[in-house]
Amino acid sequence: MRLMALRRQSALLKAKAVASLRRGVQAFNDQQEDGRQSAVLLHFQHAFEMLLKAGLEQRRQRVFEAKVEKAITFEKCVNLGREHLGLAEADAGTLRMLASLRDAEQHWLVAVPEGMLYLCCRAGTTLFDDLLQRVFGDRLEHHLPHRVLPLSAEPPRDIQVLIDEEYRVVEKLLAPGRHRRVDARARIRGLLAMGGLVHDAIGVSESEVDQVERAVKAGSTRQEAIPQLSQVDAAQDGEGINLRVRFVKKEGIPVRLVGPAEDIEAGAVREVDLQKKYWLSKRALARKLELSAERCKALRWHLGIDEDERCRWDFVFGSQTHRQYSDNAFRKMWDAIDQGVDVDEVYKAYRAADYGRSPRPT
Repeated sequence: MRLMALRRQSALLKAKAVASLRRGVQAFNDQQEDGRQSAVLLHFQHAFEMLLKAGLEQRRQRVFEAKVEKAITFEKCVNLGREHLGLAEADAGTLRMLASLRDAEQHWLVAVPEGMLYLCCRAGTTLFDDLLQRVFGDRLEHHLPHRVLPLSAEPPRDIQVLIDEEYRVVEKLLAPGRHRRVDARARIRGLLAMGGLVHDAIGVSESEVDQVERAVKAGSTRQEAIPQLSQVDAAQDGEGINLRVRFVKKEGIPVRLVGPAEDIEAGAVREVDLQKKYWLSKRALARKLELSAERCKALRWHLGIDEDERCRWDFVFGSQTHRQYSDNAFRKMWDAIDQGVDVDEVYKAYRAADYGRSPRPT
């Protein structure tokens, strides 16, 4: 396989990424347990941040924001990676999960059972190799001998079984008279961080941990307390040192956005910064798609973007309403253009539409 010529800054970032992954793998295989989990999570997350920035730099995307004199955040790297580096939604979920675990490990307390940590590292090395190959024409085997990839004496297990076992440990730790609340909450954070595989946010809030703790004490099942984890799965291919793991999202209990005034019953309600999720104005969306405002409006009408709450949200400020759009809207519209939708024909149909039967977006 022929390696592509790299831009100088991209080459340096890629070298940092590979170095951090080496450290992470070394930490996982270390027989010394003291600080092992911290080292694994910190190095793996840093490896991916550097690799994403290397890829974005190679694709001539801005990774350093001159106005604030800081490099872009990991979350923004993931979002740009979906647009420019071919990151699938499951890939982005894996990265959000690693970032949430690292965040809880670095800034507070989190406990990750050995089976889950192994799957995270295996999925991490699989995705790292995929990105190296896709973006740089390189392979991980050129940087790490097979013998040092994450190893475990315990064979990989079904992730839903691991989640159920961890939830049962939490139940025991929160049982009356145990006085192990701090340990239980650390394990709850680990479980909630896995939710990064199925939602768009990075990080775990203390209010989420509180909700799950109350649900456990009330006798709720794992499916009731943390319903989003029913959508998490891990696809495995190969065996031994050639094992490849990819986290995937499967159909599970539906998740929906609710307004702040709605009274709902749920074990775990995740607070989402809607202004962060729906960050594109109409003008910004049109600019990002390289369309005029009118043609962007016509394509939204054609695809039903304004009727899909995954794509748009109306923010009400006093007497004014501002409609904003999410990355889902951009991807849906971009994919339509990429698949051959004729925007000019859509615009003509939009202009000729009957207002009573085919309402236009505002």
